[in-house]
Amino acid sequence: MMNMKLIKQLNSIALSRWYWLVFIIGSISLMSIALYYQYFREELPCTMCIQVRLWFTSLIIVSFVGLLLRKNRVVNTLAQLSVVVIAGGLVERSYQLLGTERGFVFASCGVDLGLPAWFAIEDWLPLVYRVETSCGYTPEVIFGITMAEALIGLNVLLLIVSVCVLLASFITMLRR
Repeated sequence: MMNMKLIKQLNSIALSRWYWLVFIIGSISLMSIALYYQYFREELPCTMCIQVRLWFTSLIIVSFVGLLLRKNRVVNTLAQLSVVVIAGGLVERSYQLLGTERGFVFASCGVDLGLPAWFAIEDWLPLVYRVETSCGYTPEVIFGITMAEALIGLNVLLLIVSVCVLLASFITMLRR
């Protein structure tokens, strides 16, 4: 009985505009912070940093769709599934970034995003998506926590929340 109550609450969260607005506002805030560090603190972005920005841009787009079409069960579920995939991508990139910073992941990180030629976003929006340095470290953001550490924590939380909400939606759909 308690489990069904929790499932219903999680399912109602997915249908709420606040659920999607949190993702939109949070992602825009994180992108703004990254740009602040880039342009005002002169902390140049590396390949993985730009890839994280691309994942957050994807989250903004999916969240707008989720917000506008949240009452449509199929679209809502597809948007939630997309958020889980995006969260997984963010966790992976954040882990690689943290590993590169700490030295437990040895990856080559040049100045090429590795995107196909037809998706030259670094040429279209260079102020936001141009790689300007190789990977190595991320700046401290607050209380000795680096940007990579903050990202891994936030993105793991995003993954946990989005998986729980998606599972609740699936369970609710199956019970109908």
